[in-house]
Amino acid sequence: MSKDALPSESDYALVGKALPEIAAPDLPYKPPMPKSYRPKIALVGAGGISFAHLDAYRRAGLDVAAIMSRTKARAETRRDEFYPDAIATDDFDSLLKRDDIDVFDITPHPAERVPLVEAALKAGKHVLSQKPFVIDLDTGERLVDLADRHGVKLAVNQNGRWAPHFAYIREAVRAGLIGDVVASHTAVHWDHSWIVGTPFEKIDDLIFFDFAVHWFDFLSSLIGARGTSVYATRNRASGQQARPPLLAQAMVSFEGGQASLVFDASIKHGPLDTTFVGGTKGSLASTGPNLGDQSVTLTTDDGVARPKLEGAWFNDGFAGTMGELLVAVEENREPLNGARGNLDSLALCFAAIQSAHTGLAVKPGTVRKVPGL
Repeated sequence: MSKDALPSESDYALVGKALPEIAAPDLPYKPPMPKSYRPKIALVGAGGISFAHLDAYRRAGLDVAAIMSRTKARAETRRDEFYPDAIATDDFDSLLKRDDIDVFDITPHPAERVPLVEAALKAGKHVLSQKPFVIDLDTGERLVDLADRHGVKLAVNQNGRWAPHFAYIREAVRAGLIGDVVASHTAVHWDHSWIVGTPFEKIDDLIFFDFAVHWFDFLSSLIGARGTSVYATRNRASGQQARPPLLAQAMVSFEGGQASLVFDASIKHGPLDTTFVGGTKGSLASTGPNLGDQSVTLTTDDGVARPKLEGAWFNDGFAGTMGELLVAVEENREPLNGARGNLDSLALCFAAIQSAHTGLAVKPGTVRKVPGL
């Protein structure tokens, strides 16, 4: 081998090529809102997360006409906080009969949510379902088909899709700025020990099913149904007090690429959140000390762009999921957060849980229900 043929430092990634700073592309990453469609909305379920929904809708100028809870006093509290002119009720059926309410935001947990979603779809209402959408794919497919038969839209509150950094990365990929995606890697290192003594401790696969479902959905927004296998592990962190394992990771193979998702939920010092998406023509990276403080870079042959993003996951993410549903109704198209596409996200999640339990790689879609439930 001649001296000229020897590998250089750059071949070993010890040094990199200097690139110029360029202007960041203007992409539609902010929560979408319809041009003129402003229907009356019913919020069903006034639990803890409902404050984020209502605050986002109020800021966006959306019309919440009714708030329903099995405990009427809870509905009244939320009404008084956010929409004083709305009605507060514990009667779900009465809301279904109201012709002036077009959209239902249904927030209870999956098992009790399914019959509510089904009833709303049959009544001809557009529905935003809380995440995780369903605990089995067959039920999800049945609800999606039901929405189609009744000519209504069914979307899922995967609010991470409109976290500013995730939304910008997604829109850059959709615009073809980095070519075909060949790699997607996310890692979250934070302290999730606040779950001790709460109902969340009862969820055995808490990290994958309740938390990481946002990241499986983010990956799905990039690769769709291209996933071919998932291999995952979970473990208890040394010294952790919470019942469910707080360490979880998944490797995903997809046509033409690979992905990883790492969750260290027992890190009390130096929290960090990173995302990297690499393509055939460029890459995107996002990093920060938490999910609300992220810096994004876009790198191509033209140079490095650093968009200055506005907004925050809470509560722009919630405005985004409802806003996208309303825009889809207005434009008569499938929402970006449509329930049919969300089944691809859940297929990845369910496969990861099964793999972590068995130690085997799993093909997405072959596990039809959340393992262990």
